[in-house]
Amino acid sequence: MKKLVIVGISNHHVHLTEEVYNMLFSRALTKKKDLTQIGDFAANETVTLKTEKTVIENVRIIGPFRSYNQVEISQSDARKLGLQPPVRKSGDLENSESITIIGEKGEITLDNVCILAERHIHLNPNDAFKWQVKDGDIVSVSIKGKKSCLMDAHIKVSENGVLAFHIDTDDANATLLNNNDEVEIML
Repeated sequence: MKKLVIVGISNHHVHLTEEVYNMLFSRALTKKKDLTQIGDFAANETVTLKTEKTVIENVRIIGPFRSYNQVEISQSDARKLGLQPPVRKSGDLENSESITIIGEKGEITLDNVCILAERHIHLNPNDAFKWQVKDGDIVSVSIKGKKSCLMDAHIKVSENGVLAFHIDTDDANATLLNNNDEVEIML
């Protein structure tokens, strides 16, 4: 039986602690729309990412607040900003890049916050049991089409996990994938 998963393309975005958010904004974080993972949402509020080289404006904040700050960008963004962030799982920020974030109240430079997010597949514990995989496992993803290929992705199991294959805009463009396309997981 084929194991098919819907694609979710992730553009550059930030996850903030409530403390840092309050340093950048004088209003409450507000929801623009729900995202596929239960409880996650795209906020109406955006920030500007700044380095010595340039800026990227209108970078979406993803809610709810987290216990750590994290900036996720693509390799194309990294080149534009003059950064060399590591490819990492969410939350693995040690020795990652520093970046300045600008909000309506001013700016703050945060150390060890900027990464290129690893490709990953969200699952809830039930789906993980059915697929016989566990959090952190690496699987291959088969992408069919004019730019077909195999990509590795790690399994990310959480109670609020909704089955989805998350990639950044660079991976999506390289494989001609769109949001809600289906890919096959090779176990």
